Amino acid sequence: MAKAKFERNKPHVNIGTIGHVDHG
Repeated sequence: MAKAKFERNKPHVNIGTIGHVDHG
């Protein structure tokens, strides 16, 4: 659910830690 929102809001957080890191 959290990664779903970050899936479209990830500026450079495309490593895979979008689950707990929202600031990269």
